[in-house]
Amino acid sequence: MYMSQITTNYIQSPLNYTGGKYKLLSQILPLFPQDINTFVDVFCGGGNVGINANCQQVIFNDIDKNVIGILKLFKNVPINKLICDIMRIINEYGLSMVCEYGYEYYNCNSSAGLGNYNKQPFLKLREYFNTLKRKDKYYYIHLYVLIIYAFNNQIRFNSKGEYNLPVGKRDFNSDMQMKLNNFVVKLQEKKCSFVSHDFRYFTSQKLTLQDFVYADPPYLITCATYNENEGWNIQKEKCLYKYLDSLNEQHIRFALSNVLSSKGKTNEILKVWLNEHVGDYVCHHLDYNYSNSNYHTIDRNTGSDEVLVTNY
Repeated sequence: MYMSQITTNYIQSPLNYTGGKYKLLSQILPLFPQDINTFVDVFCGGGNVGINANCQQVIFNDIDKNVIGILKLFKNVPINKLICDIMRIINEYGLSMVCEYGYEYYNCNSSAGLGNYNKQPFLKLREYFNTLKRKDKYYYIHLYVLIIYAFNNQIRFNSKGEYNLPVGKRDFNSDMQMKLNNFVVKLQEKKCSFVSHDFRYFTSQKLTLQDFVYADPPYLITCATYNENEGWNIQKEKCLYKYLDSLNEQHIRFALSNVLSSKGKTNEILKVWLNEHVGDYVCHHLDYNYSNSNYHTIDRNTGSDEVLVTNY
């Protein structure tokens, strides 16, 4: 069952986080400085960038305490023990394991997926998880199993603090096992710490000229779960640019991921901010299709202009 580590160019997070940058790493990472001491991943999400950053140590920060809790779990639990705990929960609730038994065993097929079989055991697990009060290792291992079997492997809680995604089509397949194994092994090798702060209160006083801040905030002009109920808004967007300006005044290097335009919408706040800092900041245009690097091409099909802004 246990998957041995497979070497790849970049480690991919086992958390399918909205806006994850795994497919853009080949374009983003070469634009980062090569002499970073502390890498601050201030909107770390699934950790795709921080885990692959060339640096002495990483600070993973995200306002979502559940994300940070899962990353801490990955950091502190040996991979063999983690796999055993995951399998124990899968077996306890009778969830599918296609990589061991195949689709026919569950009267399912790859095209339709496993939702029909897993729906009831998934709902039973979800119901139990939502009764848990203490956010400890036990809580986060159950949350991660829910994510594995949930729709699009996403994280979403309702206003009552209950996990509320429906069952998905896939299970703890070999690809998911490989991602988890490679990520956990790399994370446990890396010197890193985990915090959960609103970026507006993330202090930069202890940062030095050898440190680096990477900001990958929710994109203001795109539709996503984190933009619901004003989770990210104009005020926070403006505050972020002030925060980055303050880093620049302290001569601390930073990079910002964002989109200037998407599907007919333009981020006017970002556009104005960049115009105010012509000569100070560099705007690198990325290939929105995540294929070959092309820092000067806007995707003509989607009209999306994804950028990386740096102050060096």
